[in-house]
Amino acid sequence: MPLSPGPFTGRTITSLAQDLREGRTTAVELVEQALAAIAERDPALGAFVTVDADGALAAARRADAELGTGTYRGPLHGVPVGVKDLFMVAGLPATMGSRHFAGYVADTDAESVTRLRRAGAVVVGKTTTHEFAYGPTGDRSANGASRNPWDPERMSGGSSGGSAAAVAAGLVPLALGTDTGGSVRIPAALCGIAGFKPGYGAISAEGVFPLARSFDHVGVLAGDEQDCLLAYRCLASAQLREDAGPARVAWLDPSELFDGDPRVVDAVRAVAESRLARSGLEEVRLRAGLGEEFRETYTVIQSCEAAAVHVARMAQAPELFDPELLERLRTAAEIPGWRYVAAVAARSRLVEAAATLFERHDVLALPTVPITAPLLQQRETQVDGRTVAVRPALLSMTSLWNVLGLPALTVPAGTVDGLPVGLQLVCRPGRELRLFEAAGMA
Repeated sequence: MPLSPGPFTGRTITSLAQDLREGRTTAVELVEQALAAIAERDPALGAFVTVDADGALAAARRADAELGTGTYRGPLHGVPVGVKDLFMVAGLPATMGSRHFAGYVADTDAESVTRLRRAGAVVVGKTTTHEFAYGPTGDRSANGASRNPWDPERMSGGSSGGSAAAVAAGLVPLALGTDTGGSVRIPAALCGIAGFKPGYGAISAEGVFPLARSFDHVGVLAGDEQDCLLAYRCLASAQLREDAGPARVAWLDPSELFDGDPRVVDAVRAVAESRLARSGLEEVRLRAGLGEEFRETYTVIQSCEAAAVHVARMAQAPELFDPELLERLRTAAEIPGWRYVAAVAARSRLVEAAATLFERHDVLALPTVPITAPLLQQRETQVDGRTVAVRPALLSMTSLWNVLGLPALTVPAGTVDGLPVGLQLVCRPGRELRLFEAAGMA
């Protein structure tokens, strides 16, 4: 059974900002609503690992005092926000979802958290992450699994599963996440909300615990694409480029990436065709074999870089890892150096090959995830009568955009069997507004 809607379900950041400016609500009232909803609903959801009620209320009072004196910091002023437990937030625990960091408390804010505070946002707490962000399922964490608000017996997706669940359940209107292979977009799609990963480095990752530095992106999750854009404007390190003329959108045939559930692919394609028709929606395909090269490149680089981050912990305290995660790290550590070097070289070739996809189009459209949310702890699922592994299925249509460092946005695209599916939109770096233009059409 789906959880009942929380206080921020269906409320946009723009409407909240207007209510605050015009005196219909206060930042303290919004934070109190968030705290009450977390206390009531989160035991069944597992979205939050730390709630900072005193700090949030104090920040909300300051936000209200500023509004009272005419100081308005922008659309996030006084808005409650959740922050993935991979980001440093001064004075709060940062567990990274692992027993290795039990008791650790950050002494400074991550740069993205600093920017949120500067924009007037109120951090209410830290959200659940898959242990060390090394998994797309969201159900391996020292703090317990994050659950899908549409069906708490199912995965939220990961690794930013707590952030997605918190927004989808209406506990907060906005949350920060990280995305190394899809970790913002996968849970956003499975939980029926919007999630945005900008181009590589567009939002600072300073103060964020790494998974694989070559692919790590900071992203945002919200109820819709316009709220993602509002947040991105506050967090981005550069001005967004305006483009003239309507966005030209093409459908990228997903079959080269993964042979997904045809009901999911058809549902997403139908949304794209009905709502993006005025863009022409021509079809483009990856060159034969390119999908496999993307998978190999992503797997080798991510695995080697993740193993490098954790090599000392694997040697000194392996028992503190979740067994599934430890097995993956040990396998990653066995990849020879020559394969990493070859994968880095292949990545450069892939960037050049992918550039041809944008020669005649501004935005590519495809499913975000080719299956619906599996059950918690499920590692194989049935797709059109075939047994497929859950993890590669979840990553199949998102990870290549991390290899390329391209901006990617997921927006809701209806349901299959009562569970959400997502439409993914991708563009070249610096053309992010094209994504939001296309999403507005969708």
